[in-house]
Amino acid sequence: MTARMAFVSAVLVLVALASGCATNPVTGKSQLSLIGEGEERQLGQENYQPTIQTQGGRFYLDPELTVYVQEVGNKMAAVSDRPDLPYEFAVLNSNVPNAWALPGGKIAINRGLLTELENEAQLASVLGHEIVHAAARHSVQRMQQGMLLSAGMAGLSMVLADNDWGGVLMGGAAIGSQLALSQYSQSHELEADRYGIEYMVEAGYDPDAAAELQEIFVKLSEGQNPGFIDGLFATHPPSQERVEANRRLAAKYDDGGYLGHEKYQSMIAEAKRLQPAYNLHDEAIKLATDGDYQAALAKVNQAVKMAPREAAFYATRARIHKAMDNPGQEQEDLNRAVDLYPEMFSYRLLRGMSELEAGNLDAAQADLEASAQVVPTAIAYLRLGDIAAQRGNRNKAAAYYNEVAKTEGALGDEARRKLSNLQ
Repeated sequence: MTARMAFVSAVLVLVALASGCATNPVTGKSQLSLIGEGEERQLGQENYQPTIQTQGGRFYLDPELTVYVQEVGNKMAAVSDRPDLPYEFAVLNSNVPNAWALPGGKIAINRGLLTELENEAQLASVLGHEIVHAAARHSVQRMQQGMLLSAGMAGLSMVLADNDWGGVLMGGAAIGSQLALSQYSQSHELEADRYGIEYMVEAGYDPDAAAELQEIFVKLSEGQNPGFIDGLFATHPPSQERVEANRRLAAKYDDGGYLGHEKYQSMIAEAKRLQPAYNLHDEAIKLATDGDYQAALAKVNQAVKMAPREAAFYATRARIHKAMDNPGQEQEDLNRAVDLYPEMFSYRLLRGMSELEAGNLDAAQADLEASAQVVPTAIAYLRLGDIAAQRGNRNKAAAYYNEVAKTEGALGDEARRKLSNLQ
């Protein structure tokens, strides 16, 4: 590059940066803003449901808990610096203690975090922290700084089905999951702590709960549970320094405020009652991972007995039956999982692949298409291509194979091979 070309490029970059500056609605500071508010809201809306599904799905066994979390979240959002955002709050069915926010105020908190909290003020602290991330456009800033926008929005988002017993694994994650699971900068975390406490005070909560919350996180992180480390603590690193910083921030305000211990414990009671069943389910997955299918089956059967309306247990038991070559029982459990949670893409995906193996093309196509409409996956597109090929529809098969051929790994290799055979 010549010196003149370098100079012109530098000028163009400066012009782009200057034209993309805006005032942060929370801090009042000037910041880079290449994504408009309309696009911000659209990104959150489009990616919220797929991200919920790839992070465990909704905790539907206790709808009152979700209503309660929404009420607390709305109370906090109303005093935020951007109360006009279309806030939504979901409770996810995951043991991993985590919470996240997508652009536009799309927020989720895991069942595994809710069962660790002690009172409503601590819940308000979690939600307030995530509301700041949304209101201050932290997710959008991560997209700009990490080049996630160009990488995540080009082409089809893919999820790969895998033999790992943790479930359907992300591979080439959708942009929503990238944003939900990527780490915030230290400055963003400090901003979320500071302004989250301000929101708590304005909403009438005791700000000391924010320091208590950080103490809970520190204790949990010391437990060396890999799921915990991979969840909340990977995206919101806890430390004793943050405990003290939150304590100093809270001390600036008058003592008092609502804690809501009894109310919270009442609302979380059902989730806590069901927790032993989810622990058994986790044990079953670990045993299945080690190849001990009989022991895994015994554990998941206990979980089903304790929570007979939990679709995840039937889906896991179906996979165990598949590994044990019990196709009839596999299909029965997959039917039950889909009946209980028909919106969950992974259950439709598993059932569709099972039906395809049995030669039921119509049923397989219906399930695979329903799954891909919620979360596009490489395995669903690949098998839909197989169905189209079996029916002699070469153009449709090629279209599906073309999409999967863009990915890496075994599925991409298979798609490229089948595409070549078609041609």
